Amino acid sequence: MEKDIRESDASETDTASEDRVVYSDSRGDRDIEKSGSLPAPHTTEAVPTPMISDPSSEPSSSTDPDPAPDGGLQAWLQVLGSVVILANTWGLINTFGVYQAYYETDLLKSNTSSEISWIGSIQASLLLLVGVISGPLFDAGYFRHLLITGLTLIVFGQFMTSLCTQYWQVLLAQGFCIGIGMGLTFLPSAAIVSQYFTKHRALAIGISSAGSPVAGIIFPVIFSRLEPTLGFGWATRVIAFVLLAISIVPVLFMRTRLPPSGRARAFIDKSALRDWPFAGFVIAGFFGFMTLYVPFFYITLFATSHGITTPDFAPYLVTFLNLGSVFGRVVPNAIADRLGSLNVLVACTFASAVTAFGWFGIHDLGGSVVFALLYGAFSGAVVSLTPSVVASMTPDMSRLGTRLGMSFMFTGVSILIGTPIAGSILGDFTQAEWQGTMGYGAAGLFIAAVFYSVSRALLYKRNRRWRD
Repeated sequence: MEKDIRESDASETDTASEDRVVYSDSRGDRDIEKSGSLPAPHTTEAVPTPMISDPSSEPSSSTDPDPAPDGGLQAWLQVLGSVVILANTWGLINTFGVYQAYYETDLLKSNTSSEISWIGSIQASLLLLVGVISGPLFDAGYFRHLLITGLTLIVFGQFMTSLCTQYWQVLLAQGFCIGIGMGLTFLPSAAIVSQYFTKHRALAIGISSAGSPVAGIIFPVIFSRLEPTLGFGWATRVIAFVLLAISIVPVLFMRTRLPPSGRARAFIDKSALRDWPFAGFVIAGFFGFMTLYVPFFYITLFATSHGITTPDFAPYLVTFLNLGSVFGRVVPNAIADRLGSLNVLVACTFASAVTAFGWFGIHDLGGSVVFALLYGAFSGAVVSLTPSVVASMTPDMSRLGTRLGMSFMFTGVSILIGTPIAGSILGDFTQAEWQGTMGYGAAGLFIAAVFYSVSRALLYKRNRRWRD
């Protein structure tokens, strides 16, 4: 009988060893139940530990167990959809320079430059600030909801802008309504492209971001051509109809590749707070985006107030800014896949600062065109490289949306206050005030370049390699 009892105990021990252990896979919160034989208590083999409940303590890996295709029809359809979203978001923001000039000389001429620039800065800041919400929701699997709601708000806000006659109306329609819609769509569009590309991620994001300057070329021409004949309302409505038509593309084709976690994450990734290279990158972005759009908002006004060109041609300087930006969003990103996104970002930010200082020497139309092309190219690279840098700094791709949201939160605040500060410095358009505005824009970009360099050095100290 004792023998039978010993055999029964041994059998129970073997059965107990067939235990179910919960692992946390490298994509984040998705639990995998896996069964297998655990080693006997007297062995020295390591036993897998249960999943840790604190998200910041979960194991992460930069290796995706389901590798990105880095090409193919489905992947490039995501890029095409992202091109349209960038046209609907940053493309409209890049167009605001012609609205700024029109508002100051016609519709809102009783308001100051600083007050009018709040419309564009609120629009641009909400594009980034709302990412704090849309990022975790994207990680949780609500991409389609974000996409359709955001595109609807953008188109609706543009139509409402065409009906506005007072400052508060324009602020609500063009500033808040369009801005919130942009924030719901922009971050997810960058994150979804990162899911489909690894080796060529920077190039794919660069191509997708080219939609912004292309729209920035077309929309100012539409407005400046139609406004004198059809009026402000119909010129703005034509742009709204264009936005409505092209929005069909992302709705039809854009789909996430990685399965969602199934629940919304926290708005803050605690592990990022201890990531010093990422912290330096975020600080740099704050100073850079605070001043990056000063030329986009004020170059048209600069040209007309200095007698450089006629009011009819001045809006085309915004077109030249965006034309340069087309090359700046594709070529540097292609180089970044070979040399590292952060390395190229450091170089392009320094180049943007040097070009911004060159604004002091502009006195004729030729110089204005050259400045617009060069500044558009370098500043476009700064914008388009940012998502790929964040992706390269994110060890767990299931947290990409959250980290993008954290980064965009700081740059959103800086854009919100940046151009109104420039408008306050500009004051009554005296030469000294114009120089103060130019110096403010150039100095912010130079400080950003310094902090990007600090981030680069810290990243090298941690990883011991220059290409990240």
